[in-house]
Amino acid sequence: MSRFRKLSHSIWHCQYHIVWVPKYRYRVLDGPVRDATYNGIHAICGYSGSEVVEMNIQKNHVHLIVMVPPKIAISDVMDRLKGQTAIKTLKHFPRLRQKPYWGNQFWSKGYCVDTVGLDGEMIRNYVEYQEEKDHYIDQLNFCF
Repeated sequence: MSRFRKLSHSIWHCQYHIVWVPKYRYRVLDGPVRDATYNGIHAICGYSGSEVVEMNIQKNHVHLIVMVPPKIAISDVMDRLKGQTAIKTLKHFPRLRQKPYWGNQFWSKGYCVDTVGLDGEMIRNYVEYQEEKDHYIDQLNFCF
């Protein structure tokens, strides 16, 4: 299976590594809160057409590798992820609202995002293979 995905007029492989933290980096992402966050992220990504490649939820931060179609901005995905998981988490776990400095915010402002690109060696091998393939096709088309 190819790692590329298809849309009507393009093929794509847009992978992002995203990290974000709860407000004040509190260690609250364990037990049922962790499970609810995990399930929420999977549901939201599935609904938006994104694919979770890998996810690791620590007590004070979330690591997510996700494939996002090029027609969707990563900022839109993050707005939806952080917004909807915060609403659901604070609704299902009212004890988190009891701290006076927590307010209606669950996640800290901002996030870290990095693209997961192709490896340089892989690109060099691809280019080298394409050159050999073109040379082979030229030899087949050679007229005597």
